[in-house]
Amino acid sequence: MKFVDLAYFNIKSGKGGDGAVSFRHELYVANGGPNGGDGGKGGDVIFIADEGKSSLLDLKLQKFYSAEDGYKGDIKNMHGKNGKDIYIKVPVGTVIYDADTNDLLYDFINDGQEKIIAFGGKGGRGNARFANSRNKAPTIFEAGDPGKEINIKAELKVLADVGFVGLPNAGKSTLLRAISNSKPQIADYPFTTLNPQLGVSRDKSGRTFTVADLPGLIEGASLGKGLGHEFLRHIERCKIICHVIDMSGNYATEDVIQNYELIRKELVEYNYHLEKRVEIIVANKMDIDEAQINVLYFKEKYKDKKIIEVSGLSKLNIDQLLLEIGSTLEEVKDIPLWEIKDENPQDYKVYNFETDLKDIQVKNLGNKRWRIEGEDVYKVYQKTPISTYDNLLLFNEKLKHLGVYDILREKGAQHGDIVKVFDIELEWMD
Repeated sequence: MKFVDLAYFNIKSGKGGDGAVSFRHELYVANGGPNGGDGGKGGDVIFIADEGKSSLLDLKLQKFYSAEDGYKGDIKNMHGKNGKDIYIKVPVGTVIYDADTNDLLYDFINDGQEKIIAFGGKGGRGNARFANSRNKAPTIFEAGDPGKEINIKAELKVLADVGFVGLPNAGKSTLLRAISNSKPQIADYPFTTLNPQLGVSRDKSGRTFTVADLPGLIEGASLGKGLGHEFLRHIERCKIICHVIDMSGNYATEDVIQNYELIRKELVEYNYHLEKRVEIIVANKMDIDEAQINVLYFKEKYKDKKIIEVSGLSKLNIDQLLLEIGSTLEEVKDIPLWEIKDENPQDYKVYNFETDLKDIQVKNLGNKRWRIEGEDVYKVYQKTPISTYDNLLLFNEKLKHLGVYDILREKGAQHGDIVKVFDIELEWMD
């Protein structure tokens, strides 16, 4: 079965319940006042990390998740029932993004972590909230706030201290088996490893750490070729990159220096911050005669690199490699790639606007008709239903406060013109 580590789906929190319009009707109580209750809050969409889950398959299959809407307020100042939250379980190591903006929403690294990704809408106020000395029997009420809808991109990135990278058939799986209790599939052909394999290793000093054998890279992987991005997203989690090289040159048919540079190029082109990750070069297959010659040229070329000569098959220098990894892990800082700051950031110009611009669109449709749109107008329209006369007055006041009246006058609206605000039509009486 294919390892599913990327899923796209939609979430929507619940709408807030509308406030109620109601008046007291009790025996022996004349002219009872307003007692319409507030609407209930809409349900939240909550993500929770679950170590029992190992893939994003169920999220990939179910495309929509929605919480329950809040219930409408009721008579006698009764508050509407809150909508039920919805919980979405994800594997530990899942990163949640806004699919439309690619903004990071949350990173789940521990079992049981919870995060509200979409808050439910606030319930609207009932008419009891609007009573005052000038209007003791208001028919004003508010609609509940709409729920939040987000297109989600979920990525599962392997949680490992050390990541083995290298070309296909470099011996990564054999090496993982030699240093841990993992038993990955091994064969003498490329792409034996199609999914990340995890193992737990322990060095002679008693230090333990997790190691990931990640699928082999090819040229063009940063562009999505081969296993491409399915591999590269996992290396972002690792604190140390162990670059495994078949130092035999595949029995003298390949250039080991060129192979090393190819993989380095793919890592940096995928995420240039990977260049800042601590690297240990693992010269593998040193039990082969050709490797003894190639490693001399390699060390001459990369004198400043940390190079450990091993053989996964014969378990040569495995203890030395484990001690080197354990010591290096004690020194490195665990900083996610997305939190690494550029040492030489580009000089971006920031534009600051002096006025508080509002999203108001007034369009002349001709034939004495106008249309009002915009996000700020929609908020007023959604929050203030004009099903009562008091709400109609309040709706007009809010439009006037936004500046809609001034814009209509400026554009030449005349008495008797029809002004359409979304799906309602009003007559301009100015």
